[in-house]
Amino acid sequence: MTFATRKVHFNAAHRLHNPNRSEEWNQTTYGLCNHANWHGHNYVMEVTVAGEPDQDTGYLIDLGELKSIIEKRILIPCDHKNLNLDVPFLQDINPSTENLVKVFYHQLKTDVESAASKGVVLYSIKLFETERNSAEYCPFKRLS
Repeated sequence: MTFATRKVHFNAAHRLHNPNRSEEWNQTTYGLCNHANWHGHNYVMEVTVAGEPDQDTGYLIDLGELKSIIEKRILIPCDHKNLNLDVPFLQDINPSTENLVKVFYHQLKTDVESAASKGVVLYSIKLFETERNSAEYCPFKRLS
């Protein structure tokens, strides 16, 4: 199997907060990430497709097309935005990095797989919140 990855970045603010729990619980659980006036990150996202390259083009997907899909579905809605307030597809989602990768995967899946060569799938989304903290969503990997 062959993998191809596109890396992008965006800046956004968010607040981790569970409205069903007490303020004390939220502060204890999320610490600085629960700041009432938000906080921001310089996110880096890796979008990986997998499959066999097209025999004519040698591509899994035209990376220019992948770039356009990511811009339309993720970057334009999220870049320089408040993820809690400004992004319709994130309403009612606590925007932890772990939750964001799953939502971003599903935002991209249909468009990416429609643009890719036959049999190519959206394999994973990896999102770096900081250079040391990241989350990855890959429905093809299973824990044993």
